Formats: sequence, structure tokens, C-alpha cells
Amino acid sequence: MDGVVSIPLLLEPEPQSVGRARSWVVQELRGLGRDDLADAAELGVSELVTNAILHASPPITVRLAGTLTHPRVEVADRSLRPPAVNAEMAEGDMLLSTVGRGLGLVALYSATWGAEVSSAGKVVWFEPMHDTHDGDELAQGGLAGDVFDLDQVVAARLADVSEPPPTLTVRLLGMPVRLFAAYRGWYDELRRELRLLSLVHGSVYPVAQEISEVAVQVEAERRQVRGIERLEEAIRSGEDRVDLEYVVPASAPDTMERLRGLLASADEFCREQKLLSVEAPPQQAALREWYLGEFARQRDGQDPTPWSGDYGVESAE
Repeated sequence: MDGVVSIPLLLEPEPQSVGRARSWVVQELRGLGRDDLADAAELGVSELVTNAILHASPPITVRLAGTLTHPRVEVADRSLRPPAVNAEMAEGDMLLSTVGRGLGLVALYSATWGAEVSSAGKVVWFEPMHDTHDGDELAQGGLAGDVFDLDQVVAARLADVSEPPPTLTVRLLGMPVRLFAAYRGWYDELRRELRLLSLVHGSVYPVAQEISEVAVQVEAERRQVRGIERLEEAIRSGEDRVDLEYVVPASAPDTMERLRGLLASADEFCREQKLLSVEAPPQQAALREWYLGEFARQRDGQDPTPWSGDYGVESAE
């Protein structure tokens, strides 16, 4: 990525963190050559960090994502409560107020904004506008944001399943537990990144749409797997490796094979589009090939192939 990727900022839940976030986002945008977005980003991140300090659960993290053309500011915390905008913010008197505006101010200084809620917490994001104005001119981007709750989307898809699907057994021998946890963190970040690119700039980044659709199917099938709790236990207890036996929907190998090809394409997509999120590090890419490939191999009658790579987690740098 040639120095494009921004290092996230970890904040303590204290008032001084608001100033740190403001200074950080201005410095990062200037480093990307996007001084034109600094004023709006500074105002927006102040409100998001203040809201996280007052109402959310630490840790609080600020990061830049998106692309050089469409950079996006994100603030993450552990709260599962989705954000909401006060509809009165559309009225002129409220627009002139300097306090209590919260997400309304974020929306007013954004080209687009939203949030994603998952079991790990929530991420509130916005794309700062090129220029800032006063009064009703601010409302050109609209107050309504996109709030995406992965649990709700998957639950709706599973509700359409009338009967238990046919299954098959997949064994994953020597699963590198800590490496898989790192890979899952990278995958979750990429999934959110591509969903937002698809949502906001789908015509510019069409490949993001296909990966986003497959990611929802992967999650729906994962929630039907029996045996996955052993992996979660191994991650919690800090185990180095574990042998797993999953009973998965019979459709899972096809889905995993499709995901495998799409994620390989996503690495190239990250490089070509200069995403501010990194492509998979080589060690995680190797794990991905082994892990996703085992489903199709064993469906085709081949014996399990144990993981043959390292068990330590290498730095992504």
C-alpha cells in the first residue's frame, strides 16, 4: 500500500481524548493530501468521540478507512446500541445551536454516514464533506444514515429456512487458533469495508457488491454449524492449536469456495483501489487458502489435510 494505510488511534474514555481525536484526524487527512476534508472531519469526529465517552463502552478506536478518493472516519466501541439522529436537527434554530446536536451534527457535515452493529460492538462512520457551511445548506447530505445490524440481517435470512438443511462433516486438523483469530479480525474489517463501498459507491466499486452478498451467506451458514463452540473456547483460553470437527450445511463448501476466490480478488482490489484497509498478510492468506479449501476437498471425499504453516502470528507490516 506504499504508506497509504492509516494506523488506528486508541482512546481512553476521558475528555482529553476528544482533542486527541481532532488533532489526529486532521493530521492523517493532511498526510493523505485531503486537507479539503479536515474541517468537516474534525467537527464530526469530535461529536462521535464525545458520544462514545458519554454513552458507550471502551475501548474506543478512531480510524480512517475507505479510499483516497472517498476517505471515511470511523469510531468503534463495544456498545451494541445503534445510533439515532434527533429529527429536530433539521430545524434552523437547532442548526445554530452549539451543544446537544450529537449525531445530527455528524450527519450535517457528512456526504453520507451510518453505523454497523455486530456482536463485537458498533462502528459509527461518516464521509466528511469537502466544504462546511452554515444553516440549511448543511442538510444537503440528508440526516438519515445507514444503520446495519448483521445479527438482524442474518436472522431474517435464517427465518426463511423452513427445514434443517442437509449436512456434512468437515475436520480441521491443527487449526492455528491465534492466527485464525487475527484472520477473523481482518476478514470482519474487510467485510464491513466492502459493504460500505458497495452501499455508498456501488457504481464505482462493483466488485464490493458480490463479496458483501456472499459474506452474509457465510455468516448465515456459520450460525448453523455444530462444533464451532470448540474454536471459540480455544480462542478464549489462548490455546495454540486445536483439532475441530464441524457439522456444516451441505451448501457450505460451495459458499466457501466462492468466498475463497472472491477474497483472492479482494487482495488485488485493495491494491488497485488504494483502500485504506490492508490486504491480507501472506500468513493469513495462506491460512485462508487452507481453511476455505478444506470444505470443498472433504466434500469431494478427500481426507483432511492438517495445517502445515506456522503457529505464531507474524506482524502485518
